[in-house]
Formats: sequence, C-alpha cells, structure tokens
Amino acid sequence: MSTIWLIKLILSHLLTDFILQPRKWIDDRIRKHFASHWLYLHSFLTGAVALIFIGWKYWYYAVFIGLTHLLIDGWKSYRPAKIKYFLADQALHLLVIVICWFHLFFNWSDLIDAWKQINTNTHFWILSVAFIFISFPAGILVGQMTRQWSDQLPGREGLQNAGKWIGILERILILIFLLQDQYSVIGLLITAKGLLRFSEKDRQEAKTEYVLIGSLISILCSLLTGMVVKAIIAA
Repeated sequence: MSTIWLIKLILSHLLTDFILQPRKWIDDRIRKHFASHWLYLHSFLTGAVALIFIGWKYWYYAVFIGLTHLLIDGWKSYRPAKIKYFLADQALHLLVIVICWFHLFFNWSDLIDAWKQINTNTHFWILSVAFIFISFPAGILVGQMTRQWSDQLPGREGLQNAGKWIGILERILILIFLLQDQYSVIGLLITAKGLLRFSEKDRQEAKTEYVLIGSLISILCSLLTGMVVKAIIAA
C-alpha cells in the first residue's frame, strides 16, 4: 500500500507539472510571479489530481501538496532559467511527496533503523566512493595528466565545460555497465563516442591525438575503478 501510494503521488506530479501545464502558464508565472492566476490554477490542479489518485480519505495531504506547490513554483518564478533552479524546484516537490509518504506510513524509529542499515552496508559505501571518484576527482586527474598536451593546442573550440560533462557521464556509464557485466555495451559506447569525435570535418591532428589520449585515460579510470570495486565486493 505504501509503495502504491508513493507511486501515485509521483505520477500525479509528473502529469500536472509536465503534461497538463501549458507553456503559456509558465511564461505568465515568470512575468507576474504570485500575481499570475495561472499559478494558482496549476497549484489547484496539482492538488486535485493528487486527491483523485490517493482518495478523499487523504485530502489533507492533497491540500498540503497543492499549497507547497504554489509556494515552490512562486519562488522559482523569481529565479533565472537555469538547470540548478529547475533541479531544486523538482527536488523540493519530490521532497514534499516523500514527507507526506513518510508521515503516513512510517515514524522516526523506522528512519533510524534504515540509516543504521545503510551505515553498516559495505557495498553502499564502496559504490559511493567509486561513483564520486570517477566524477569530478577523476576528471581533475585526467586534466592534470593531459595538461602538457592541452597547453600545446592553438585553440579550444566547443561548448564551455561540455568536454568535462561528457567525460563524467562516460565514466559513470562505463562503471555501471562494468558492474553489471555488460562489456559489449561498453564497447558500443566507446565506438559511438569515437565515431562522433573523429568524424569532424575540421579536426586537427594535434587535437585528435589529445582527445584520444584524454578519452583513453578517462576510460582506464572507470575500468580500473570498476575492477577494484568488483574485487572488494567479491572478497
């Protein structure tokens, strides 16, 4: 029952925030903020759909979700259109749903017990270290190891920080596939990246070699990390 209840609330949020909300509502909210009548209609619709999904018995949770949705979206309307505010907005909406779910089905002792289980779960902490390492720390390591070649490039064209995020996503995907023993998918990922990287019409020999070195070092970091993690877990 608790799982179904949570899934229904998440589904109601996805429907009302992304499918049942026209673009003109969002634009009007950005211009007028809390003076926008579409903001109030959207918040009412959010609470109403939640009420339909979970039933009249839990009407107070639907009201709480609708009111907090109003405050969160109103707050977001004052912020610039950046990914960090979009993620913060969605995280707050989901946090409200989780709070309602936890308040109805659980208590603080359950939360303490869950934390104790996580705190003593060796696999969880090993995987946390692995994924954190291959994100930004590994990116810095790759940058330091390739600095002598990057300084020789005449110009670095491309989107700002795009290479950094490509590397982070690539390493995370490789580690996930490696831990799931999906080695063929790793090969396809590397091949696809190679085709995209080296099919550029204006590629230069120095830039191509630099990208190849950086990619190989990045991939090696993921492979070695995955091998170490699998060895520790299997021990």
